[in-house]
Amino acid sequence: MNFPKTVKICEVGPRDGLQNEKKLLSTEQKIELVNGVLASGISSIEIGSFVHPKAIPQMADTEKVMQAIGKRKNVEFRALITNLKGVERAIDAGVDKVKLTVSASKSHNLSNFNCTPEQSVASFDECVKVALEAGLEVSGAISTTFGCPFEGKIPLKQITKLIESFRDIGIKEISLSDTTGVANPRQVYDQLNTLKKHYKDVIFHLHFHNTRGQALANIIAGMQAGVTHFDGSFAGLGGCPYAPGASGNIATEDIVHMLEDMNIDTGINLDALLCIAKKAQEFVGHETDSAILRAGKSSELIPNKPKKQIIL
Repeated sequence: MNFPKTVKICEVGPRDGLQNEKKLLSTEQKIELVNGVLASGISSIEIGSFVHPKAIPQMADTEKVMQAIGKRKNVEFRALITNLKGVERAIDAGVDKVKLTVSASKSHNLSNFNCTPEQSVASFDECVKVALEAGLEVSGAISTTFGCPFEGKIPLKQITKLIESFRDIGIKEISLSDTTGVANPRQVYDQLNTLKKHYKDVIFHLHFHNTRGQALANIIAGMQAGVTHFDGSFAGLGGCPYAPGASGNIATEDIVHMLEDMNIDTGINLDALLCIAKKAQEFVGHETDSAILRAGKSSELIPNKPKKQIIL
């Protein structure tokens, strides 16, 4: 098995982690969480999204959070957007990168963005031009890549069509998302192996939800296919308001813990990460899906001392 020496983790908790929470966190609480993420050494953070506040009220204060944090040297702050208005807000807020998002599923795209995938992508050309002129980097994201709650499995040709549409407008960093946690390791390996061979100029990111407990296995499969960029969410928070059954993302601390045990470098301080994951649980007010928060680090296990043999 061939594993990379290093892996890059993007913390998506401030956006994907909080967007489906019933409890609306204060701006101050969000700022505290982002500062905690920064303290752990994570250098890529999805700080929020710029969508209509009526659609996702949990993200209504993304500008305030970003402006309070401010730009940081060697740290990339990215934000999810779906249209030109989102780009304009991102520019004003001072983020480093915008992530243009479309669904591979027509049904999910209609539910999420009220338009077809083709209509979404058609509007992205102007978004890219405006973002680049303002000095922002641009990436793309395809949700429901591995399956849709309305349509089931998504044919690979639908994924490649969207990848080619992104490449046509100059986007060569693309995140593939398992929105409802239906992916399996063989599927991930086969699809990414094919895509990486066909699109050698594209940097693929993988975004897994742990709905059915397969996210870590899917990350292993992704690494085997040559992917080294993955998303995680503190404490395993997350979910999509427009995808039935979409539970939390894979916990960032679970990813980092596994990679540390495998001697794969992330540059992240796991203890600091655990502190912010606990804080996130405290803020949302309920238990979350984080194995390391429940069980602790494997390095903390103390082997049982052998009992002294009694000779009669």
